[in-house]
Amino acid sequence: MTESETTSSKPGFDQLGLADTLLRAVRDQRYATPTPIQEKAIPPALAGRDVFGCAQTGTGKTAAFVLPILQQLDADGPCNGKRRIRALVLTPTRELAAQISESAATYGAHLPLTHTVIYGGVNQNKQVNAIRRGIDVLVACPGRLLDLMNQGIVDLRGIEYFVLDEADRMLDMGFIHDVRRIIAKLPKQRQTLFFSATVPNAIRELADSLLTDPVTVRVTPAATTAETVDQALYMVGRKRKLDLLRHLLKDHTMQRTLVFTRTKHGADRVAKRLIKDKVPAAAIHGNKSQNARTRALEAFKRGDARVLVASDIAARGIDIDSISHVINYELPHEPETYVHRIGRTGRAGNSGRAISFCDLEEQPRLRSIEKLIRTAIPEIKDHPYAGSHIGEEPRPGRQPRPPRDRTQSSQGQRRRRRR
Repeated sequence: MTESETTSSKPGFDQLGLADTLLRAVRDQRYATPTPIQEKAIPPALAGRDVFGCAQTGTGKTAAFVLPILQQLDADGPCNGKRRIRALVLTPTRELAAQISESAATYGAHLPLTHTVIYGGVNQNKQVNAIRRGIDVLVACPGRLLDLMNQGIVDLRGIEYFVLDEADRMLDMGFIHDVRRIIAKLPKQRQTLFFSATVPNAIRELADSLLTDPVTVRVTPAATTAETVDQALYMVGRKRKLDLLRHLLKDHTMQRTLVFTRTKHGADRVAKRLIKDKVPAAAIHGNKSQNARTRALEAFKRGDARVLVASDIAARGIDIDSISHVINYELPHEPETYVHRIGRTGRAGNSGRAISFCDLEEQPRLRSIEKLIRTAIPEIKDHPYAGSHIGEEPRPGRQPRPPRDRTQSSQGQRRRRRR
């Protein structure tokens, strides 16, 4: 792979090789300077190279793949006869799909190209009619796309440009098998643009199987944490985390707090306990319906829900500048995820505070995080539940059983079983 590093130079969009029609659309939006991911991904994408982009939501990556795809489609000229789908953008959620579709409309305003977006949870008729009329660009979520492929409505044999967006989130949400089924139907000769916020081994393997001699673009080093975020660590027993959370929420400066759990069940459990304690809270995760996620997010934005409890999967689409606190109720498995989590606060010139709870079992994760960010997170030792993690019993099934003493008699073993 060819590594393309960010630099301090700030070229304008007119230096990236974009056509006048696209520059006009960019100027219409009053964008003057490309973001780092746009600056580094657009030129190789325009040159026809495969691109591996390590970038999270909010970095401008949508324009980094939409602009070059639109330019190349326009340069290729119209299809003879009925339009066929020439570009596919695969994304995990309805929210992201809608956002990408809006970007395609915005940047393609002065081009004779058509697009549509498909996702589940709504009647398919409108989506089917748009596809049958003929489109150049299809933005899709995996489930609905496979459904329409199985119905014979979507034909991917003409795809020339393929974008896999939020690849790690696809993995987390259990879509990776659907993604592989879709990829199997794509032409071998195509340009592929691959984006992921984190790069666990499974994502690296998937990228290696899809990309040919790609340019790799990283927006910032993985260890970068926002200078405007004040970090703090609380060592606390697993069973006392909820008590500690309640204690901290007595601080009324915590007006808009995002709490991260590792699982969907954990997010629901914490939110329900807070609501029972009269703390306005809502949960958001992948098992929630689209309407439920939208309601929870809107309540959080309005301030009706003071606390939003989220799994990493659901939180990827949250883009709110005024989050005062992020609490890692449970530390993530991937240390890079910690960086993305705490980046939810301290945005748009505001200061923020990131608080992490760590129990006995999570200490190896803590060491990995501190190694990544190259600093020790300051520990707050003066709190009511300090020391509750010491001597904590491991969760059932988490520790290997001690080896059996085979010299003991079977009579002794039966006696222990009766006890």
